[in-house]
Amino acid sequence: MKICVGLSGGVDSSVAAYLLKQQGYDVFAMFMQNWHDADSTLHGDCEWEEDRFVAELVARKIGIEFYFVDLSGPYRKRVVDYMFDEYSKGRTPNPDVLCNREIKFDAFLDAAKKLGADMVATGHYCMKEEVTSPDGGKSYKLIAGTDPGKDQSYFLCQLSQEQLSKAMFPIGHLLKSEVREIARKADLPSAEKKDSQGICFVGKVDLPTFLKQKLQSREGNVVEIYDAYYKDSDLYQRQREILSSVLSEGASLDMITGYISEDKASSSAGSSNDFDPVKVAAMSDEDLETLSTPITYEDIVFTTETYRSGKKHIKKTRYRENPWGKIIGTHIGAQFYTIGQRKGLGIGGHSDSVFVLHTDVDRNIIYVGQGHDHKGLSRSCLVVRNDEIHWIRPALGMKAGETRRYRVRVRYRQPLQEATLIMRECGLFVLFDSPQRGITPGQFAAWYSADGELCGSGVISR
Repeated sequence: MKICVGLSGGVDSSVAAYLLKQQGYDVFAMFMQNWHDADSTLHGDCEWEEDRFVAELVARKIGIEFYFVDLSGPYRKRVVDYMFDEYSKGRTPNPDVLCNREIKFDAFLDAAKKLGADMVATGHYCMKEEVTSPDGGKSYKLIAGTDPGKDQSYFLCQLSQEQLSKAMFPIGHLLKSEVREIARKADLPSAEKKDSQGICFVGKVDLPTFLKQKLQSREGNVVEIYDAYYKDSDLYQRQREILSSVLSEGASLDMITGYISEDKASSSAGSSNDFDPVKVAAMSDEDLETLSTPITYEDIVFTTETYRSGKKHIKKTRYRENPWGKIIGTHIGAQFYTIGQRKGLGIGGHSDSVFVLHTDVDRNIIYVGQGHDHKGLSRSCLVVRNDEIHWIRPALGMKAGETRRYRVRVRYRQPLQEATLIMRECGLFVLFDSPQRGITPGQFAAWYSADGELCGSGVISR
C-alpha cells in the first residue's frame, strides 16, 4: 500500500510519516502551499517557506520522497472566499473545518492519487475504526483522539465516508508528549517546532485587517445592553417559560453559563438543568423555534433631545437615557466582530470584561454586555437546518420526531456538553443541559456518542 503523508513541517505530521515508514509502508510526503499573500499575516513573513524547508528536512531524515503541490487556487475559492461571504452576512465560519473537507481530503487527496497514493495520512489527533454491517458492508467511524487536550476530531466533523475510507491518522492513539518524545528520539528536525496558530495555511492574522481585503470598513454604534432589558424582553421571558415547562418535577432552571476560562465554559462550573426527556420530546416545533431564536435587540431605540450647556447656554444634542442600554462608542464595521468576542473592542471604563452579544450587519450595530455572567452571552438551544446536517455514518441519521442523547461541542477545545438532539421536519434542534456561552451562527456543532465516536455535525443556523 502506497501512502501519501501531508507533511506540513510540524511535529505531528512528521511523526505520522516516521511511524508509517517504521511500520513498513511505502510512504512519500507531499507539502501543499495554500496561501501566497504574506501581507495579511501579523508578521508579514512567508511562514509556508520555513514550513516547506523543515518538511523537506524531515522527509530526507526519514528517507522518503518529497513532493510539492500548489493548491492556493482551490483554497482561495473554497475556503477564503467562503469566509469572506459568511463574515459579510454576520456569520462566523470555521476555516479549519472547511480546509479539511475541501482541501486536505479532496484537492490534496486527488493530487496524491495522481502520484500513485492509495491513502492519505495526516497528523490529526483522532482515530478511524472500520465497521462491518451484517450484510457485509463496510463503513468507518471517526473517533476522538486519546489526548483530551489535543483531540482534533472536531476539525474533521464534515468528512464523508468516501474521504474517511482514504484517510489514515497514525498518531491519534498517542499523547502530544509522546509524539514529541518520538520525534526527539528519531532526531526529527521538527521535534521542537511550535504548533501552528491562526487560520489554516494562512497563519496568524489580525482578522479585521485580513477581512478588509474584500469587506469595507463602515463606522457604526456600539450599544451596551443592561440587565433590565431581559426583564422586559418578551422573547427572553418566553424562553424561560418554555425551559421551565420541560424541567423534571421539583427541578430549578439555570439560564447562565458557568465560567472556567475563555475556551472552557462548562457544566462543571455551574449547575446542569434536569430536563424531563418525555416533556422535551413532546415540545412543539413553535416552542423549539422560539428557544433557538437569538435575541437581536432591534426593539431598542435611542432618541435625542436638545439642551443648553455652559455659561453661554450653547444648544447641544444628546441621547435620552434608555433603561435597556446605552450607546458607548463606535466600531469599524459589524461584520468584523463575532459573538462572544472580548478583545479588539477598544471599550474602556468598565469594571469587568465586555463581550459582543450580537452583531447586526444590516444596521451596522454591535451589541455588547459587561461580565462573564451577562444574560446575553448564554443560550440553551440552537438549530441546524436540514441542508446543513451531516452524518459521518449516514446510517445513524435521525428521523423527524426522534430524540437522542449526545455530547456536543460548538467550538474546538470546548469540553463536550451533554445535550438532547431533537429532529423535526424543519431541522435539528440541540437542547443543552447547561446553557452555553457564545453560540455563534456559521460555526459547526459536532455531536459525539458516549464512547467517543464523532457521529455528525452541522452549521449552526442560529
